[in-house]
Amino acid sequence: MKKTIATLIAGLFATAAFAQAPAPAATPAAAKVEAKQEKQAAKAEVKDTKAAAKADVKEAKKEAKADVKEAKADAKADVKEAKADAKEVKKEAKADVKEAKADAKHAKAEHKAEVKAEHKAEVKAEHKATTVAAATK
Repeated sequence: MKKTIATLIAGLFATAAFAQAPAPAATPAAAKVEAKQEKQAAKAEVKDTKAAAKADVKEAKKEAKADVKEAKADAKADVKEAKADAKEVKKEAKADVKEAKADAKHAKAEHKAEVKAEHKAEVKAEHKATTVAAATK
């Protein structure tokens, strides 16, 4: 873009300087030569402008590709981080489940021991009652 502007400004100065010069008495052949030179200068200016525009487009494409590449890399990193977080959460959940199972197993064992102790106490009390009843008869 800077090249394009510089080229246009240089062209303006060249035409301004040319316009200020006194015009010699031109013959038709000299006018033709002058017109041809102006045409060639205009073509050269257009060619420079096109080249500058092409370079700008190329640079813009390059920047866009770099931006896309960076965005992809960021997205990939985000996905990797999310997977790591999910893995950590899953690991914690498994640990919680394992702990809950252990607590349940322990509670079941305690309950079973209590029921067994109660049953043993009932049987002992019943046996004692039967023995006392048999002894008193």
